Amino acid sequence: MVKYLIIRFSSIGDIVLTTPVVRCLKQQVDGAEVHFLTRKQFSGILENNPYIDKVHVFDNNFDALIGALKLEYFDYIIDLHHNLRTWRFKSKLKVYAFDFNKLNYEKWLMVNLKINILPDVHIVDRYMNTTKLFDVKNDQKGLDYFIPEKDEVNLNVLPSIFQQGYIGFVIGAKHFTKRMPVEKIISICKKIKYPIIILGGKEDQPVGDAIKQAIGDSIFNSCGQFNLNQSASLVKQAKIIISHDTGLMHIAAAFKKNILSLWGNTIPELGMYPYLSGEKSEILEVKGLKCRPCTKIGFRKCPKKHFNCMNNIEESKIIEWVEANFK
Repeated sequence: MVKYLIIRFSSIGDIVLTTPVVRCLKQQVDGAEVHFLTRKQFSGILENNPYIDKVHVFDNNFDALIGALKLEYFDYIIDLHHNLRTWRFKSKLKVYAFDFNKLNYEKWLMVNLKINILPDVHIVDRYMNTTKLFDVKNDQKGLDYFIPEKDEVNLNVLPSIFQQGYIGFVIGAKHFTKRMPVEKIISICKKIKYPIIILGGKEDQPVGDAIKQAIGDSIFNSCGQFNLNQSASLVKQAKIIISHDTGLMHIAAAFKKNILSLWGNTIPELGMYPYLSGEKSEILEVKGLKCRPCTKIGFRKCPKKHFNCMNNIEESKIIEWVEANFK
C-alpha cells in the first residue's frame, strides 16, 4: 500500500481542478490509498468521490489535526496549494512532499508589466506534474464531480417552462471584477428567447431577484434556494452554460457541458479556463486592453473605474453562441 495525502484548502473551483490527480493516483498506482486535506466548507465536494479514501478537515485547530494526521503514517504528500500554511503541515509531518508550481513570478510579470512568459499549460496539467515520479499520467478524462443521490434535483419541482430544457447562467464570482454588471446581464437575458436558470450562491440572490424582476417568467432564480450539490445538479441538466470565471464553471466542465465563459479582469492564459469541457465551448473576452489583467484573482471594484473588460463584451456574440448551441 502507498499512502498519499493531497492538500488543497480552497476554493471550489481549485478543488474540482485537483480531481484528475486524485483519480489517476488511485487508478494507476497499485495499492494507492488517497487522503485529501481541505477546509470544512469544501469537504462536501470530496466526500462522494469514490477515488478518495478519507477526507481530513482543517478547522483551524492545527495541533489536533497534526496529531491525527501523524497517526495515518503517510508515504507522500502532494501539495497542490503550496503556501505558508501547507508548509507548516509538511514541516510537522516530515513526509516527502511534491509541490505544485504556482508560477508566482510569471504571474507577477503578466499582471504588473504585461510581459507574458506564462507556459501554455492548464493548471490541471501543472497539478499532474506532481505525480510524475510515480509514473502517473493524465488519462485525459477531465474533471470529476460526484453528486449524492439525495441532492439530484428533479426538474419536475421547477415551473413547467424549465422542464423541457434551459440555459444555466452562472452570475456569481468571488470578486466584483470577475462579474458582469447586473444591467448587462439583464440586457443579455432580454435578448435570449429560451428559459434561463440563474445559478450562484446565497450571496447572489439579490442580483438574481433583480434579473427575474426585469425579465419575468422565463427566468428562474436558483441562487440561495439550493445547496452546492443541488446547484451542480442544475448545471448538469442544463442544455448549455454561460458562466463567469468561477467554481460552477469548472463543475460544468466536469459534466462536459458546452460553456461560454465570460472573462473580466482575469485571463485564460493564467491556466484556469474550462478543462476538457464540451467541444462547442468558447471563451469570450475583450482583447487588447492595456490594463488587463489587473490582478491574478480579482478586485472589489475596477481600478481604472471604466470596467471595460466586462462592459465591452459584445452581447451579440453571446446571443449568436446561444442560438448555435441551444439544442
